[in-house]
Amino acid sequence: MKKRIITGIVVTVLLVAVAAVGYIAYDKVLGPQVSGAETSYIQIYPEDNTSTVADKVASAEGIGSMMAFTPLMRYYKYDERIKPGNYAIRPGDSMRDICLRLLSGNQTPVRLVIPSVRTLDRLAGAVGKQLMTDSAAIATILTDHHLIDSLGYTEETFPTLFLPNTYEVYWTMSPKQFIARMKKEHDTFWNTERRKKAQAQGLTPIEVTTLASIVDEETNKNDEKPLVAGLYLNRLKRGMLLQADPTVKFAHGKFDLRRILLVHLTIDSPYNTYKYAGLPPGPIRIPSIAAIESVLNPAKHSYIYMCAKEDFSGYHNFASTLAEHNANARRYQQALNQRGIK
Repeated sequence: MKKRIITGIVVTVLLVAVAAVGYIAYDKVLGPQVSGAETSYIQIYPEDNTSTVADKVASAEGIGSMMAFTPLMRYYKYDERIKPGNYAIRPGDSMRDICLRLLSGNQTPVRLVIPSVRTLDRLAGAVGKQLMTDSAAIATILTDHHLIDSLGYTEETFPTLFLPNTYEVYWTMSPKQFIARMKKEHDTFWNTERRKKAQAQGLTPIEVTTLASIVDEETNKNDEKPLVAGLYLNRLKRGMLLQADPTVKFAHGKFDLRRILLVHLTIDSPYNTYKYAGLPPGPIRIPSIAAIESVLNPAKHSYIYMCAKEDFSGYHNFASTLAEHNANARRYQQALNQRGIK
């Protein structure tokens, strides 16, 4: 009798132990292991492995027990099937949820911001910081003359392909996929309505974007952009030289020039709109959508001259006659002299 009691106790203890182990295993594998309210993201590269990925998961916000992660991934031979990408670690996730997401390659898109920058080098740097590919690879494709020709651009006009905006893409997007996406977005933007507006101004989409780049360089005030666009369109329609100071800065490669002097105007460059009539060969920056829309929807007025306001507010004084412009220019020059700006 006593032996049976002891046996019963041992069996009971074993059953309790098995149940406890089963519960722990269930909890660590299928129970929630991510607390908090914020979703975290980890980036997996091709050279990662189970160990490095485990470290990334462990660093996620609100992560709990990692006990089950490595055994599960070893069981599924994760090292042989790494899928690079941007992966979400969500509140309430179990280790099984996280493992299956990584194993299936179910990555979360990222928001790719295309900024309004002055050069394609800067664009490559900005894009390379947001995607798995590096800046050098982006820079290489941005200077691929065969690709540029195949898309119908020249080296000078190629920047008109890019529209500053925020796009939802996969972090693993390749340089070629990046260009294809930008082409798709460009073609969508330049719909029938916008092309008709460009034609009404006597411009092609490339010319609209080129003029928009000058507008952006002239003013960072969106409410002033239609005025500036209208001014340059007036000059173009009258056959006048644009005489846009930003194009001279571009020709010299000196974007930080505060004061344009006569010596700067002598440079022999097709971008020098004091020397050559019409628009420059291409944009002097990747213009904002606001500037493009300003060229397509310019303010109607008779202004053909502009000069920065003497209060350095960033706005401009506009004029329809040379006499008015000269008066505005004198006030601005006096303000520059008072501040010692050379």
